[in-house]
Amino acid sequence: MRFGVGYNTAYHGVDPEEIAAFARHAEDLGFESLYLPEHLVLYPGAKLGPYEIPQTLPYADPLDCLSFVAAATSRILLGTGVLLLPYRHPVVLAKRLATIDVLSRGRMRLLTVGLGTLPGEAAAMGVDFRTRGRRADEAIDAMRLLWAGGEEGVSFAGEFFSFENVCSYPKPHGVARLPIHIGGSSRAAARRTGLRGDGYFPGGALDPAERAAQVELARWTAAGAGRDPRALEYTRWGSIDMTAAQVEALAAEGVTRIVVNPTAADPDRRHEELSAFAERFSLTG
Repeated sequence: MRFGVGYNTAYHGVDPEEIAAFARHAEDLGFESLYLPEHLVLYPGAKLGPYEIPQTLPYADPLDCLSFVAAATSRILLGTGVLLLPYRHPVVLAKRLATIDVLSRGRMRLLTVGLGTLPGEAAAMGVDFRTRGRRADEAIDAMRLLWAGGEEGVSFAGEFFSFENVCSYPKPHGVARLPIHIGGSSRAAARRTGLRGDGYFPGGALDPAERAAQVELARWTAAGAGRDPRALEYTRWGSIDMTAAQVEALAAEGVTRIVVNPTAADPDRRHEELSAFAERFSLTG
């Protein structure tokens, strides 16, 4: 089992010294990865499920933050949970991700993308909320084409994005393409994982039967598409105080990575929560 940690600037703030100290502490303790979430804009009345989101929460850009983290660390992998792919242009995003991967010497390897659930956020980006699934699929295909393309250039003609005979450099560090994990809490997300994803990172308050059904659907879809379902990584959120028994239960479900979020408001206390977790699971051993 691999363990990652989340850092949410909306709740922990955007103090650069604390972000760097948190990332270095997580790295020193043996955590594999650090994840940041994304919201491009919020607005009065925006809700996640039944809960209204304060519109002044400081969601910093996750890729800019991860670039900053990369400069402050040397080993920890960089992840998003989740990046809102339909609201990003794939030509620009492919360049940004490859650049971070090169500058971090191959650590931009846990990109997790999702569709977003706030119609007002889509409207602010000029995106038809109903098309965001198709846009995300095209964006994944376009980015992979750009990463794989050589000096002769590549072309793409889709419903939302198109380009002709273009080259995108630098390439990702030492690989033909960056892994793309799929986040979501729906069967559509599970199918997208099977068709295009390198891993599945479901969220939301799914009951165990539905969660298991989605994971099985992702694997079944992968097999039907001629892909190896055993190659799909399976990431889940976990609590900072979870027990060994809970980790073993997730491992039995096929989970390969658990990402935990510290809950304390005080930075020193957050660091203590990470230390206690690392000691409990012997991450530095």
